[in-house]
Amino acid sequence: MSRLPNPAPEELRRDPLPLRGRTALVTGASRRGGIGHAVARRLAAYGASVCLHHHVPHDAAMPWGADRIEDVVASVRAALGDPDARVVEEPGDLADPAAPAGLLARATEALGGRLDILVANHALNGSDGPLDAIDAATLDAHWAVDTRSVLLLVQAYARQRAALPPRTPGGRVVMMTSGQDIAGGMPGEIAYALQKGALASITRSLATALAEHAVTVNTVNPGPVDTGWLTGEAYDAIAAMFPAGRWGMPDDPARLIAWLATDEAEWVTGQVIGSEGGFRR
Repeated sequence: MSRLPNPAPEELRRDPLPLRGRTALVTGASRRGGIGHAVARRLAAYGASVCLHHHVPHDAAMPWGADRIEDVVASVRAALGDPDARVVEEPGDLADPAAPAGLLARATEALGGRLDILVANHALNGSDGPLDAIDAATLDAHWAVDTRSVLLLVQAYARQRAALPPRTPGGRVVMMTSGQDIAGGMPGEIAYALQKGALASITRSLATALAEHAVTVNTVNPGPVDTGWLTGEAYDAIAAMFPAGRWGMPDDPARLIAWLATDEAEWVTGQVIGSEGGFRR
């Protein structure tokens, strides 16, 4: 990209495949109704090759159930913008402390030996509660999945980027938070809110740590997103809290995350960015 005060006209014309030749790992992409799947489809549509991480047993234990991973892969593959790009999948229980580095290594190998974009979208759902209900096991479970595994993924990613030629372009890390520090917080999900808040708090430190490798690090708060976890009157009540009168859809934060992965966003780092559609708490 130009470093002149005024880019040349051709630089202002948006490339329809701004991620052509780039590679991405998206974690927690095991359901077609989820944010991870939407992010993967956007990255694929922009030209990237994508590895989908999944842990089907987690979703199978949730009220929404699990998809067949073959169907998820097929959906992302159908969105590919570059016929030379590819979509692969890798399973992994990220509660295992050895799993993050292993996952990143396998994804990198499957995508041709280099990983440009890391989107840490996974999280532990359920097994939580208000302050009086949580215990050490609850805190440890959420720490292991929601925070420790993300930091270990970023660590493995940073080590890999450090081995590339200096300031190789395209390095991007996007983490996910949940708006736990806004308005009333999340008093009914203390463990989850704590660990997601930790990621928001560490964003700037990680951005500084990875700046020498030309990697940006940002965290996205998607706000309430309809991923199939709520229905009925409660669903309608939350929809009314958006100026548009509707919930966020998975593709709403996916568009922001995909943009952050492009070269257009190379000057945005260390930020916690909301994609909440004006949600009024």
